[in-house]
Amino acid sequence: MRLRKAARVILIGAPGVGKGTQSERLLQRFPQLSSISSGDLLRHHVKQRTPLGIKVESTMKAGGLVPDDLMLRLISNELTRRGWIYSGHPSGNVMTLASSSASFLLDGFPRTAAQAERLDAIVPINLAVSLRTPLEVIVQRIGGRWVHEPSGRVYNTTFNPPRVPGRDDVTGEPLVRRPDDSEEVYRARWERFRETSEPLLEHYARKGVLWEVHGLSSDEITPKLFREFERRFVE
Repeated sequence: MRLRKAARVILIGAPGVGKGTQSERLLQRFPQLSSISSGDLLRHHVKQRTPLGIKVESTMKAGGLVPDDLMLRLISNELTRRGWIYSGHPSGNVMTLASSSASFLLDGFPRTAAQAERLDAIVPINLAVSLRTPLEVIVQRIGGRWVHEPSGRVYNTTFNPPRVPGRDDVTGEPLVRRPDDSEEVYRARWERFRETSEPLLEHYARKGVLWEVHGLSSDEITPKLFREFERRFVE
């Protein structure tokens, strides 16, 4: 399906709510879209032992929030690398949207109102999707989550199992559990998300671009998200 209007979208939701799943499904339905997952980027830097990855590793394992400056640097660098923004000033400190027709998703960023305010100066977001699933449902879900680290593909033993237990469907390589998928770490992450998400949601509500969708599963949320996306950017 082809977009008629530029879609610059962020997905907001607690860890494990299914932001990655919804991103994948939107990308399949709307091929014009591209996506950046802040979580995948951070895990890549930790795995590669980059200077940024070393700085954030202990914070991530404890379920804490990576400092705003580091997150903004991470996202700005990736937006620039993909050609979505560029430096429009000789100092390099002023970033400009490269194309008014570019359509993309930001998955997991911004996570605070302060990050959102700074992002506003670079990328004019025109839809902020708040994904809502009850806490206990997500806790049960992450207990069965397995990941293929090289690709980021996610499986769940309850509703999306791999064809061969413990093995990636595409490569056959071993699946792993993320260190931050323990219930104790998850509940700490969820509480931090709850504290920071209220002002973030208020920020986008004031801008008139916030839309909330509720569901107990990704399959319940996806058709609602597709309908809203088509209403805003296709019709």
